[in-house]
Amino acid sequence: MTKFLLIALCATSILAVAPKSLEAANIKRACLASDRAEATRDRCNCIQRVADQALTRSDQKTISKWFQDPHQAQELKMSRTARDDALWDRYQNFGQMAQAICS
Repeated sequence: MTKFLLIALCATSILAVAPKSLEAANIKRACLASDRAEATRDRCNCIQRVADQALTRSDQKTISKWFQDPHQAQELKMSRTARDDALWDRYQNFGQMAQAICS
């Protein structure tokens, strides 16, 4: 019975983590897919680590799209909603941290 409970607990833990890991690394993937010469695997890994500390998953999902279409970032920057302003502030903070840590 104890062995069964241990296996069940392990299976539950794996299933609980799996969806998160599938969604993770949006910034890293976008970074690697970009055509920037500076987008090395090591630098993109570093940027993803900073993103994990500075941004929510939702922020990362939104910001990762900006690598492909920077105009989306400009539209958000020009927006005057409190929500967009807050995301822009978090993005600016993330960018400064990534530059300081990953350069």
